[in-house]
Amino acid sequence: MKVQKWALYRLLLKDPTSCAFMLQDCARTRQLNKGKELHAHIITTAKQPSIFVSNHLINMYSKCGGMACALQVFDEMPQRNLVSWTAVISGLSQNGAFQEALRFLEEMRISGWQPSQFALSCAVQACAALGWVQHGKQLHSLILKTGFGSELFVGSNLIDMYSKFGLLVDAQDVFNGMSAKDKVCWTALIDACSKNGEFSEALRAFRKMNLDGIPADQHVLCSALSACGGLNSLATGKSLHASVIKYGFESDIVVGNSLIDMYSKSGDVESASLVFSLDSEMVNVVSCSTLIDGFAENDEIEKAMNIYLNLRRQGIVPNEFTFSSLLKACASQAALEQGKQLHAQVIKAEFAADPFVSTVLIDMYGKSGLLESSLQVFHEIQDKTDIAYNATIGVFAHHGYGRKAIQHFEKMVSKGMEPNAITFVNLLTACSHAGLVDEGLSYFNSMSMRFNFTPRGEHSACVIDLLSRAGRLKEAEEFIKAMPSEPNAFAWCSLLGACRRHGDAERGKLAAEKLMMLEPENNGTHVLLSNLYATVGQWEDVKSVRKLIKETKVKKLPGYSWVDVNNKTHIFGAEDFSHPQKKQIYEKLESLSDRMREAGYIPYTGSVSSNVEECLKEKLLQYHSERIALAFALISIPSEKEIIVKKNLRICVDCHSAIKFISKIVGRHIIVRDNSRYHHFRDGLCSCGDYW
Repeated sequence: MKVQKWALYRLLLKDPTSCAFMLQDCARTRQLNKGKELHAHIITTAKQPSIFVSNHLINMYSKCGGMACALQVFDEMPQRNLVSWTAVISGLSQNGAFQEALRFLEEMRISGWQPSQFALSCAVQACAALGWVQHGKQLHSLILKTGFGSELFVGSNLIDMYSKFGLLVDAQDVFNGMSAKDKVCWTALIDACSKNGEFSEALRAFRKMNLDGIPADQHVLCSALSACGGLNSLATGKSLHASVIKYGFESDIVVGNSLIDMYSKSGDVESASLVFSLDSEMVNVVSCSTLIDGFAENDEIEKAMNIYLNLRRQGIVPNEFTFSSLLKACASQAALEQGKQLHAQVIKAEFAADPFVSTVLIDMYGKSGLLESSLQVFHEIQDKTDIAYNATIGVFAHHGYGRKAIQHFEKMVSKGMEPNAITFVNLLTACSHAGLVDEGLSYFNSMSMRFNFTPRGEHSACVIDLLSRAGRLKEAEEFIKAMPSEPNAFAWCSLLGACRRHGDAERGKLAAEKLMMLEPENNGTHVLLSNLYATVGQWEDVKSVRKLIKETKVKKLPGYSWVDVNNKTHIFGAEDFSHPQKKQIYEKLESLSDRMREAGYIPYTGSVSSNVEECLKEKLLQYHSERIALAFALISIPSEKEIIVKKNLRICVDCHSAIKFISKIVGRHIIVRDNSRYHHFRDGLCSCGDYW
């Protein structure tokens, strides 16, 4: 039977058209071995295949992944035509040999052949994959010279290339210059805008596409939904959901995942859960991970963990994105015990080496107060990325180790990694928290001079914070006046807080006014201003602000602290007498108070913003929430473990002084995380050096 088959093949191989048909079939079905057998019989039948057959051989080998054989066929051809060159350039590009594809395009031109639109498109794809911006622009010029600039296939690839380079203006120019636009072109522009953060432009393009009467497919709907998520535009997202149903894509898994992502990013996690539960076929690792990420972004860690547990019960294997999202949720809530358990599962699932997972682990341990564990994860990474360095610099910043942050930054740069916007925010924050004013200003100035990076609003806000914390309020004001645009809320809040600490009522009032304009709903602004007036003894102004607070029904954010003991979170407010162990807690507080005074502690009553007697001020200080939480931790947590107390407001000067004394008296490592940074108390000293 086999002999008869090959006898028939020999007859067919004598006919070039039949030969080409068989080679096309091998290419279509990716049957490399069958293609090689055909090639052998072609050589037997005709020692030198024709150009027509050789071109089909190149195509077959390229499609089947046998690029070395395709190049051999090309090299052995006595003559070549336009199709020959196009086939080999296309094959190289399809097989990831992008530099070789571009080299062959140059050889083609040197040989006197004018590249076809298909060869040029493959070269454009190669430039996009390599990230060769200048080479890509030169190719675009060649395309325009050869008259292929308005071709749909070429134009779509140019749009895709420019979008991958982040050059959306160039992509838009290509799109506008095309005489006819099909669905592929519209999809490439919409997708480019969405991936590059130009979400409004992506949605505008989507609307124009609809007006042109081009129906949306699942790919363009996914891009548009991603843009809605980026803009937190729930209303538009719901409208797109209606379009999904209209076009019949509601059961498409990819579209379903995009809907979950859109609802999650828009803050409507309930609708995301509803989409998730509509069709059991949509329940896969991507949909579960997307919903977990949505809950994580909305600080609903318990719901995120429940989705994860359901995922495991259904036998779905979590991926690196699943773990990254869960660990991110633990980091935002400083849920250390859950984070540790997840870390163990990450190691078991062999994702510890993943750059994103390891980076989130660095962040999680850092935000949970365990600086040493965070650094251990960093040191265990074999190939450290810029993301890992950014996370570590950020951890040093929040723990107040400015010098170490600078060392890691310089090491990152020395390894050839480019710092980005996040890098500089973390670095400037580290300088600010450590009082490294000159170093911070130097790095801010070097952004444009040394790194060719234009500072953004968030970087200017860091400089204002840097100067304000150091008490250089006049310089901070001058810096603000020299800014091309108004500072953001963080900057004005930094200045206002510093004015309170340094007793500058005039500048503080200005900062408060600006902050109220930017964030009229921010209840903390009035409170900070009231405290500022109290600090400088302007009690009439205190009364006026407090009257305004009552009239506008602004609610003061209550200060509270919490501590985790045996997987349970215990929350305490100031003068809190509600805890079941209140008797033991307050006995501990009294005992600590006596021992602190014996050790030389003197209360700083300036931390109390009420015009009352000194003895009452001292009593109020003793029952601040962080001290109550610390007393509970001391009677509940074994002596060999560190104590981690978390607070939603800035730790006051007196509590900071008191905890230094307590750390020496009890011989414990006490970590306090306030709303700005971490304080590590050991042997009567704090890691911040009394600068925060």
